[in-house]
Amino acid sequence: MGNRLGRYGIWVIVAIVGAVCWGMLALARGETVNAGWLLFAAIASYAIGYRFYARFIQTRVLETDDSRATPAERLNNGRDFEPMDRRVLFGHHFAAIAGAGPLVGPVLAAQMGFLPGTIWIIVGVILAGAVQDMTTLFFSLRRDGKSLGQMAREEIGPVGGAAALIAVLSIMVILLAVLALVVVLALAESPWGAFSIAMTLPIAILMGIYLRFIRPGRVLEVSAIGVALLILAIIGGGWISESSAYADAWTFSANQITFALIAYGFVASVLPVWVLLAPRDYLSTFMKIGTILLLAVGIALTLPAMQMPRTTEFAFNGQGPVFAGSLFPFVFITIACGALSGFHSLIASGTTPKLIQKESQVRMIGYGAMLMESFVAVMAMIAATTLDPGVYFAMNAPATVLGDTVQSASQAVNGFGFSVSPETLQSTANAVGEESIVGRTGGAPTLAVGMSAIFAQVTAFLGAGLQAFWYHFAIMFEALFILTTVDAGTRVGRFMIQDLVGNVWRPFARTSWLPANLIASALIVAAWGYFLYAGVNDPQGGIYTLFPLFGIANQLLAAVALTVGTTILIKMGKLRYAWVTALPLAWDAAVTLTASWQKIFSADPLLGFFAQRSAAIEAARNGELYGNAENAADVQQIITNSTVDGILSILFATMIIIVILDAARVWFGLIRGTKEPEMSEAPWEESNLDSEGREVAEPVGARS
Repeated sequence: MGNRLGRYGIWVIVAIVGAVCWGMLALARGETVNAGWLLFAAIASYAIGYRFYARFIQTRVLETDDSRATPAERLNNGRDFEPMDRRVLFGHHFAAIAGAGPLVGPVLAAQMGFLPGTIWIIVGVILAGAVQDMTTLFFSLRRDGKSLGQMAREEIGPVGGAAALIAVLSIMVILLAVLALVVVLALAESPWGAFSIAMTLPIAILMGIYLRFIRPGRVLEVSAIGVALLILAIIGGGWISESSAYADAWTFSANQITFALIAYGFVASVLPVWVLLAPRDYLSTFMKIGTILLLAVGIALTLPAMQMPRTTEFAFNGQGPVFAGSLFPFVFITIACGALSGFHSLIASGTTPKLIQKESQVRMIGYGAMLMESFVAVMAMIAATTLDPGVYFAMNAPATVLGDTVQSASQAVNGFGFSVSPETLQSTANAVGEESIVGRTGGAPTLAVGMSAIFAQVTAFLGAGLQAFWYHFAIMFEALFILTTVDAGTRVGRFMIQDLVGNVWRPFARTSWLPANLIASALIVAAWGYFLYAGVNDPQGGIYTLFPLFGIANQLLAAVALTVGTTILIKMGKLRYAWVTALPLAWDAAVTLTASWQKIFSADPLLGFFAQRSAAIEAARNGELYGNAENAADVQQIITNSTVDGILSILFATMIIIVILDAARVWFGLIRGTKEPEMSEAPWEESNLDSEGREVAEPVGARS
């Protein structure tokens, strides 16, 4: 009794701390709010969500069964299916899901103030994002690791399933292109980043061979070796960038990085998962989580003030200089990963369910990894909003508005209702070792400046000139953070193509058949590679063209995952718990379809794709340039890109509506009793693995 009171007493204290922090964020009246309130509000909320809500879903809704053999155990082939240590798998899964979204989205959404984005990041992940990841992972686990599109086809039916397969695959292509685009923007002309990232490949291969053949099961040992080599790679990258003899050899253009990424994606998709993908993602996770935790410690020590107000006028008038659109629905679209991300459902129904040892691990890996990614988004929000708002807008507003000098940028920012002096802009650039920070769009440079400022305060006792080091470290960290999503996503895309073609020709669906692997990998890489190349060479700036489409597509994909989850819960006889996925689905559908409507039909060229197309056509007819175009060919490229974006928006929205309506038909039939539930679960089979993944002579169920 005393122990129980003690345990619950701790959670009462955690709840009180969280409530006080939230109250300070929302209600305190003063010049600024301390970032510490936001940090501890997030930590308290995550702890309560994981302890109570995730446990409720695991024990009451899903009813996980550790005596049941998982696909990794039953279908172990040493290539795609293989039981993996839960710690390594957590690292792989987190590295695979945590891409550009939690870094870039909160930075861009900061133009609306820190409060709207913060609420969505924390509340959204607990009630929607982590729920989607956990349930999708469990349902795929019970179906031999089948992809989301294939589950939709089997659980909803041929019409909704076909629409889901088309939507999921086409959306996947756009998501991978945008993720790769952010990597290209971060690594182009950066010898430090290029060298450090390249070195992670041989380090990961060494780790894979070491863990499989040299010292099997020695996870902590290989982790220490990998982290030590990673630190050496980072130090070596800094030395390379300062060495004129080698810097040129490691300096690559954006197009060179583009083709290198395409080649890497193909190779990573084909190789056995233990060789490169899993150890590299595990290695990357050390740097990802380590850097974010160090940033959290830095915030706790320095307690920087939130310079951006709680809300800005751009949240309500929709005329923000960073991106057009009002708070609803665009803050929920711009901040995708970190709160709710459909891309995660592809990983949760792609590589991870083929590697998980026990069903109960879906809570730690599915729900827990998503909470960690949300924490990354919170750190990004703090880093962006603790900057001088004038510096923030001078970095993120379009170059056509800011001009080429610090003087013109200062005047433009004053027009936004904020103020910053030319001297402040130049001194900030000098501090991070750049010639200029004006117009450094895309979110990643802003995050790097914010992170470097916090780290520089913590390490001030070592010297005053370290901010430039921390800035370039942050740029490299961002590239490494995002790249792991590209390789895992390409492999998932390969699975999806094999599933799709396998519906017509069954042998193609075998993931262990090498010819199918090669063909499917080439197809998915060629698809996202095309959009990546177009984005890199887009006159408007690829991030402006593709990121809005990325946000909408990502959240529409989440609607597919939540629709499939709701369908399966009803079929399992869990109608009373169907709200767990149905409520997030209703919110997500309202947000994404509203955003799709505005991007398709808005008459504002800054908001609507077809409105932008019409404006560019009119400019071309008059012999004028449009937007950032420097010549007539650029104007034609803008017309083409806006047309493609508009058509894809229509396709995505239409397919998702079909999926939801067809699923609703199935739901009503099951509820009224006019339709019998047909489940596609794999047959139950006894597990011979213990909780640590070791094979035992006596089946697990026999000892219970």
